[in-house]
Amino acid sequence: MNRVTSVVSALAAAAFVGLVPTAAAQQRPDFSGEWTLATAAPAQGEAARGGAGAARGGAAPGGRGLRIGDMGSGWGSPITIVQDANRLTLQYAFFVPGDLQPPLKFVYALDGSETRNTVPMGRGIQAQGSKAVWSGNTLVITTLHRYAHPVTGDSATAEIQQALGLISPTSLVVEATRIGVLGGPTTTTRTVYTKR
Repeated sequence: MNRVTSVVSALAAAAFVGLVPTAAAQQRPDFSGEWTLATAAPAQGEAARGGAGAARGGAAPGGRGLRIGDMGSGWGSPITIVQDANRLTLQYAFFVPGDLQPPLKFVYALDGSETRNTVPMGRGIQAQGSKAVWSGNTLVITTLHRYAHPVTGDSATAEIQQALGLISPTSLVVEATRIGVLGGPTTTTRTVYTKR
């Protein structure tokens, strides 16, 4: 009986040890912190398709490290992220200080429900709906932008997916995929941020 008990205990211990890595792998990363642009480069195959990326010349206005024509992550630099169990809040300065405008702020629910954010751009306030879902340890934020078709004036929608993942505790990568708008090609850019 002692031997049977030992075998059962050993099997139970092995099963428990086998579960520990699985539980650890399910722990979600925390993206909180202030992040500054490290690089902005095209995703694999992007440069060959002539898409946005660091291969294009000239620094962007404002000296923010992006290149002309490079849409990067869709956010600026630096970005500040605050994350808790229920939501992720991202904020960055878009306007120059002379504009006297507050930083842009986006809030995303982490349970997959839709969140609405408004952005003061162009001729008024633009509303956008977003959903954030986990895919393993990557957070994928899908945002729909509504706009008026430039020819017909009809209401149209553009979609962007921003996938956030940690390369290391101090290195954040954002892969932004812009679904083809008005029949254009779908493009993906990869932007790396470093934690301050």
